Amino acid sequence: MGLTQKLISWILLLSLFTTIQLTSSQPQTPPENSTSPPPPPGPPGPPPPPPISPDADLCNGVFLSYTHSTGIKIKPTENTTENQPYRFESVINVLNYGRDELKSWQVFVGFAHNELLVKAENAILADGSSLPASVGNGTTFAGYPAADLKSAIMTAGDITQMEARVELEGTQFGVPPPDVPLPNNLTLVNDGWSCLNLTIKDTNILEVCCTPDPKKKADPIIPEKFPPRKKGDLTIMYDITRPYASSYWAQVTIEIHNPLARLDNWDLSFDWMKNEFIYQTKGAYPSVVDSLACIDGKREKYYSGVDFSNVLSCASRPHIIDLPLTKYNDSNLGLKPYCCRNGTILPPSMDPTKSKSVFQMEVYKMPPDVNISAISPPQNWQIKGNLNPDYKCVAPVQVSRSEFPDPSGLPSNRTAFASWQVVCNITKPKTAPSCCVSFSSYFNDSIIPCNTFACGGSSSERVDKTCSTTAPALLLPPQALLVPFENRTKLATEWAKLKHRTVPDPLPCGDNCGVSINWHLATDYRGGWSARITIFNWGGTNFADWSAAVELKKAAPGFEKAYSFNGTMVAVDGKNTTVLMEGLPGLNYLVAEVDGKNPSKDYRVPGKQQSVISFTKKLKLKPEIKIGPGDMFPTKVLFNGQECSLPSVLPSSGYKGCVHIFLLMVLPFLALLILSNHI
Repeated sequence: MGLTQKLISWILLLSLFTTIQLTSSQPQTPPENSTSPPPPPGPPGPPPPPPISPDADLCNGVFLSYTHSTGIKIKPTENTTENQPYRFESVINVLNYGRDELKSWQVFVGFAHNELLVKAENAILADGSSLPASVGNGTTFAGYPAADLKSAIMTAGDITQMEARVELEGTQFGVPPPDVPLPNNLTLVNDGWSCLNLTIKDTNILEVCCTPDPKKKADPIIPEKFPPRKKGDLTIMYDITRPYASSYWAQVTIEIHNPLARLDNWDLSFDWMKNEFIYQTKGAYPSVVDSLACIDGKREKYYSGVDFSNVLSCASRPHIIDLPLTKYNDSNLGLKPYCCRNGTILPPSMDPTKSKSVFQMEVYKMPPDVNISAISPPQNWQIKGNLNPDYKCVAPVQVSRSEFPDPSGLPSNRTAFASWQVVCNITKPKTAPSCCVSFSSYFNDSIIPCNTFACGGSSSERVDKTCSTTAPALLLPPQALLVPFENRTKLATEWAKLKHRTVPDPLPCGDNCGVSINWHLATDYRGGWSARITIFNWGGTNFADWSAAVELKKAAPGFEKAYSFNGTMVAVDGKNTTVLMEGLPGLNYLVAEVDGKNPSKDYRVPGKQQSVISFTKKLKLKPEIKIGPGDMFPTKVLFNGQECSLPSVLPSSGYKGCVHIFLLMVLPFLALLILSNHI
């Protein structure tokens, strides 16, 4: 009996503990009539996307809209409205309501209020500029990472695949709220489209419907449905040759197509968009080898087994340079066709075999792109050289896959896994040139020198006190061409006094150019004429395989021969008005400036190359070329592809000619007077 009672007690005790445990584990449901406190407010979410305009339903093409959402005054506070900065936020919508897929969409926005763009979601600047960027004169956006917009037919009306929404943030000047700083233009840049009837809605929205224009014939789409490759002064191909899940090998080909363009000591840079990094390269090398950015970060944690001391570059914007000639046979870095030329890429008119440069690099990717097909090319490409033209590059566009000869030697080609093309064109330089031109002639003993400050320089108050940056350069005697500018003062001032010309005070500043070119009109006769061109190198850089080009709009067709240079006529923009010159074999090296024989007494001596060039005025099967003295001076001169500064005036024979005519008229009368006095 006692045993039974104890057993029952233990059972009741265990039941009690079980009840307590189950009860405590059950969710506490409040009574039906009780009121629970509201949850704490969370952070404010992003503003809802603007609804699709009803006008979009009327568009059977590509509908564009620009919506200005907010504007706020920001610091600093300025006294004038035009200088006051304001933050703006806006949205660009690109909606494909056409029948076909819109490949590699690009939209131009005509900003007009000195805007500085600091953020652009789902797009990049098509000209390759990095943010923040000044876009006050308008800019073109290109879709990224999604560059293509499918049609409603292809997606059963899935708006998410048909639309691109670009969110912008930036600073504008001079338009205070509630006024709205709307752009003055909005248009689709893609070939074959016309955007008419731009309208303003509710004071803060620009809208336009773009439709296929039969007058603007679009480039045909090739079978793979990629846009055709474009032409440009320079192109860059980014070909994926060996893809893997977490890395890939890319081949980069830089090729010049302009007959006058070139690169010396090229420097190629771009932006990685998804934390990629360069493990190794062949045929080129980063200008700075540094893996520090990978250490103590996501890349080091994900690739824990990688020895980052062997990684070449973890920079978000690496700079790649060419290898020297001595590395061509290097088994680790070289042995690649078209590599290792000290960064020199010549125009095809000089040597087609040296008009491109090629290198390869192994790129490591980061999650979530660790699968074989997830490859995003770098963006914001820029390439520059030493004393070369400025190039502006657009965003990469995926094109048909490149083909390469089979490395095994078999008569077949291998295709790249994927290919992107970057097109770069020569643009007007933002800075002063690095070369200038002086003019002289047989009929005037004064040389018209390079312009004052032709190649820029410091315009500080200290410089303005020692020399004038605006006074015209003083005419020079012929012997002054071989004298450095800082040693020409006495020659120039004495020549001015001899010619009864005013000497400004302060004297004009120098041209500050590393290279100067003298064009001397040597002879002019009935059947032809000749000139002498002299190239001076006042800088510290030697120029191998140098080139110079002169544009003679009327006289160039009569070009006969360059006696000490290799000279050829080249067609530029379809016009045969340019003569391209380069050194003959063994004479194609323009050395830098060096000390004189006695540095304490002698002037420094520039590197120099010189040749006489002959022209005819009589062409076979064509009428005689009618040219005047002014047509014998070039209207454009380029050195190594860069346009040089030209004098604003030409040599004149007026003063000297007038003296000769005056003497011819006066001498007979003097002779008669003398004879009459003797009689």
